[in-house]
Amino acid sequence: MNFIKKAAGLGLAVLMASSVAAAASYPEGPVRLIVPFGAGGITDIIARHLGKQMSEELGQTVVIENRSGAGGTIGAQALSTAAPDGYTVFMGTVGTQVVNPLIMPKINYDPDQFVPIGMISGSPYVLAARSGLNLDSLQALVDYAKQNPGKLNFGSAGIGSSPHLGLELLKYTSDVDIVHVPFKSGGEAVNAAVGGQVDLVMDAIPVIMPQVRAGKLTAFALASDVPLAAASEVPTSKEAGNENLKISSWNALYAPADTPDDAIQVLSQALQRALANKDFSSTLQNQGSLVYKGDAQEYEDFISAEKAKWNEIVDKAGITLQ
Repeated sequence: MNFIKKAAGLGLAVLMASSVAAAASYPEGPVRLIVPFGAGGITDIIARHLGKQMSEELGQTVVIENRSGAGGTIGAQALSTAAPDGYTVFMGTVGTQVVNPLIMPKINYDPDQFVPIGMISGSPYVLAARSGLNLDSLQALVDYAKQNPGKLNFGSAGIGSSPHLGLELLKYTSDVDIVHVPFKSGGEAVNAAVGGQVDLVMDAIPVIMPQVRAGKLTAFALASDVPLAAASEVPTSKEAGNENLKISSWNALYAPADTPDDAIQVLSQALQRALANKDFSSTLQNQGSLVYKGDAQEYEDFISAEKAKWNEIVDKAGITLQ
């Protein structure tokens, strides 16, 4: 009996030692970071900066893999079917984690099953208009829209995209009627506004502000209650007269369900070191992003608030995808 106890104890010790050794050696190879949108968008931009910094923190290359299409569901599904070994992570967004389950009758992944590693950043949107619209403020825009219901239109990256949600939030909080014109991408929508084919557009600072500074778009509001140096000439939503017009392209890092806790801990610690790096955080801030930091409870509170907010907007706007 004593022999069995000793053998069992020895076996347990070996297992614990193996676990510690595995944790100490992870990661032993490249880590794949899935981005659910194409190159050049704000999620891709943030991912590439993060990948570079995380590579330094982990001591292994972080490889960016763009898996775009279907509102981010293709990339999200790729994560859901990836091996839960710590070598595949995912840039989750408000679309993949919150909106898609609300507007898609069938979805091929469950965002609630993803393991959160941590929040990364939020990039507040800028509401802008074609330069020939001859309106100089958000209040002037709202007044004109009220006097001319259905006359103005708005270009977005597609039904259910973050810019589309921004439009619906504007309509809901300002009680105006503006026609939605979906495009295949945010770039196409911005180009349409620059070319005068649509009246309004909303996107992240790196996408909108170069066009504003070139005189091709007129910025009305930064959809945030926090001013940013990257758009210092644009009033916050509260300063512009609508404190409830707040929307950003936020990102969080996730791993597949059942990823070992040891790997999650290593990834989480590496992420927090990356976010604390002054050069990294300055790069994000210079591009118009707020750097997020927080524990698990703060993450849960954030996600709960996002779900409640967008569930209400999606429901009132009747947004659905067949």
